[in-house]
Amino acid sequence: MRSKRVARRIAIEVAGWGLVLIGIAALFLPGPGLLSLFAGLAILSQQYEWAERRVRPVEIVALKSAAQSVQTWPRILGSVAGALALAAIGVFWGIGTDVPGWWPLRDSWWLIGGWGTGGTLIASSLIALGTIVYSFRRFRGVEDPEGEAERLASARTPE
Repeated sequence: MRSKRVARRIAIEVAGWGLVLIGIAALFLPGPGLLSLFAGLAILSQQYEWAERRVRPVEIVALKSAAQSVQTWPRILGSVAGALALAAIGVFWGIGTDVPGWWPLRDSWWLIGGWGTGGTLIASSLIALGTIVYSFRRFRGVEDPEGEAERLASARTPE
């Protein structure tokens, strides 16, 4: 029994901290930063009170960002174009190309990662497209999208 609890705690720690680190990195790199950060904090909130206190503010920021992203057609089209470009880069990266003549480093440093890297870019693109669809269905046409985001976060979090 005790070993199950220890294994569960270790799994929660690894998953939670892993998602938090990925989320922080993805705030600056291509990927679903706030979504990963939120997921990591939600997992860690099962063990830590400090994480539980931070889940709701991150969720509100993420939902407000999602709500604002679908309020105008240029934002929607730009987001979709960005997600599709990310998928295209992932395919390009996965397929790989010959090393160009202008490449200043060793040939082995050209497009490091292959399909591992390309696949994560494609997965990030799919997550982004799913988030755009969710945001469009949930927040497009809402009179007060930021207020709706706060209301939605409050409804999910028991006080």
